[in-house]
Amino acid sequence: MTELSLPTTILPSKRGARVAKSGNPLARGRLPVLLLFLPPAILLFTIFVILPMGEAAWYSLYHWNGYGSPQQFIGLRNFQVLFNNAAFTQALWNNGLIILVSILIQIPLAIWLAMMLAHRIAGVVVFRLIFFLPYVLADVAAGLIWRFVYDGDYGLFAAVSGFLGVSTPYVLADRHLAIYAVLAVIVWKYFGFHMMLFIAGLQSIDKSVIEAAEIDGATGWQKFRHITLPLLGSTVRLSIFFAVIGSLQLFDMIMPLTGGGPSNSTQTMVTFLYTYGVTRMQVGLGSAVGVVLFVICVTLAFGYKRIFMRND
Repeated sequence: MTELSLPTTILPSKRGARVAKSGNPLARGRLPVLLLFLPPAILLFTIFVILPMGEAAWYSLYHWNGYGSPQQFIGLRNFQVLFNNAAFTQALWNNGLIILVSILIQIPLAIWLAMMLAHRIAGVVVFRLIFFLPYVLADVAAGLIWRFVYDGDYGLFAAVSGFLGVSTPYVLADRHLAIYAVLAVIVWKYFGFHMMLFIAGLQSIDKSVIEAAEIDGATGWQKFRHITLPLLGSTVRLSIFFAVIGSLQLFDMIMPLTGGGPSNSTQTMVTFLYTYGVTRMQVGLGSAVGVVLFVICVTLAFGYKRIFMRND
């Protein structure tokens, strides 16, 4: 009579125990790699990120013009002055408006174009390149180009108005219209980036799911509403995250386009920081703007990722 034996997959082994214990990164021989690469990374991050953030928080407590060392301690007075400043209130409003336009116009436009350009048909690559090209263009160059387009004397608006025989609108000189001109440029500049994200997401969707819906008689809207959009959920959330954080940090395109004017009507928080903290040498006030911007960005980033992206 032969001796019964259990399957080898059930019996524990020393090799399996060693594999189980090797879950610790340090047990797999990674300690030398960590000791080699981690300290330089921490050092660079501390020098170029942590220390400047700490200095900005410290300078925000002083009335300081940037010369010498700060001496006049005023506590939270800079923050009080900041939130009583009409230009900063306008900058906050403009940032919120840019976020709304990015979410409600820019991203839906990107999804719509991605739906049309996701198919592998002749000539589609050319259209993808055309729509993505504004994003590749430098922000400063885009601002200068559109400043010429909006120019009421020599720009494209002036030429079109002269051809039509109507008076030329000076869009960038009108404090009520300038912000809408900036919003149009922002949509034009960044929708291509989001479009490429959605094209990549659409190409990862299993075509058999769409084909099954077509066989069942689903309309185009039904396929988009019940299949495509849910499967694009993680891409949509990522796109919104990029749009919100990018809207809060907008600077490079505003300065050559309007410089924050006219009458501070197109200021954002970052352009306000540059205008008052750098050009006017109110370093304490500018540092306070940096602290407020940092708190807003960190709160929105971590809050958004925790609430909407925790499963992505």
